[in-house]
Amino acid sequence: MDHEQEVRRYLKKYLDWHEAHADLKSALKDFPENLRGKRPAGAPHSGWELLEHMRIATHDILEFSRDANYESPDWPSGYWPPTPEPPSAAAWDKSVKTLEHDIEEMRKLVSNPKIDLFGKIPHGTGQTIFREALLIADHNAYHLGQLVLVRRLLACWPAS
Repeated sequence: MDHEQEVRRYLKKYLDWHEAHADLKSALKDFPENLRGKRPAGAPHSGWELLEHMRIATHDILEFSRDANYESPDWPSGYWPPTPEPPSAAAWDKSVKTLEHDIEEMRKLVSNPKIDLFGKIPHGTGQTIFREALLIADHNAYHLGQLVLVRRLLACWPAS
């Protein structure tokens, strides 16, 4: 058994795992347009804020992983949208497509046998592609859980 291929296979799956919890597609499916910008009572974020935060952070991690000249947004302001409401339905759709695209790009990166998963990223401070892929998966799983909770609190989760 080739352990490196197995690690790459699991990383690729793990980036949008849905065996233990909701995946991105199911968490966003049929999210009512009129509720995407609502913050439920006691919740710090709307669905739009969570989606955009996942998109921005995923893009940041991906680009850091593959581009030595990439500059991250300012922290924390650059990682969250300016308003709880999406500017339009088209902005929501674009955010979803971009997030899906960047996750797929990270899948391609971890699948590439020419990429050393465990070698330090030359322009980093000790990070590896393996760590960055896990960071995307972990970060997005955390916020997907929040997104499901927001939908439950807004009574627009399928099992509400």
